Amino acid sequence: MDLFARSWAALRSAVAELPNEDFALPSGCTGWLVRDLVCHLIIDAQDVLITLVTPVEKEPTRDAVTYWNVTETAPTGGDQLDALIVRLATAYRDPQLLKFHLDDVGSAAGRAAVLADPEMRVGTRDEILTVGDYLGAYVLEWTLHHLDLIAQLPEAEDPPAETMARTREMLEEIVGQRFPDSFSDKDVLLVATGRRAPTAAEQTVLDGLPAPFPLYLG
Repeated sequence: MDLFARSWAALRSAVAELPNEDFALPSGCTGWLVRDLVCHLIIDAQDVLITLVTPVEKEPTRDAVTYWNVTETAPTGGDQLDALIVRLATAYRDPQLLKFHLDDVGSAAGRAAVLADPEMRVGTRDEILTVGDYLGAYVLEWTLHHLDLIAQLPEAEDPPAETMARTREMLEEIVGQRFPDSFSDKDVLLVATGRRAPTAAEQTVLDGLPAPFPLYLG
């Protein structure tokens, strides 16, 4: 839960520091500008709030790692939900409104996470998780989206080192395969999830691993 708070605070701070013109840059998410990604984060924050007040009595069906569905099919940005995000983001017009809404609902989601019982079970996406596992899954979400946010901003600050390390661990658990130490945590997150094309040397290493790469999470 501490890593959830750190990753979420860092991501929200990164958005707050963006100048207006950066909202029109491409993000690391296929088909989305930075403004579209920020709009998605607002909806994510709403989902966190909704889930934390949706307790269930049944046994968990997923944990922080198995929460994620893996596919080898790259996203196109063209499905209905992605297109809806783009339309919603366009409706904001002024990036300051996006910043305000994310700060408003994002702060509430952060407070709700701190107050939640980590052992309580909650329902989301037709699955059941403990609050601790649910928030743990979002460490991966926030960390990857932080990298997506700054994809075209080389001077921007990276996600916290500890959240990148945890996200790497989660990816390794998801695929059942450790990545070589020659890959930095950031390189693993970008290359293994298709956010950056591997160099020739990296591709040679990946070709020697049993799991297929890149992998896409949803």
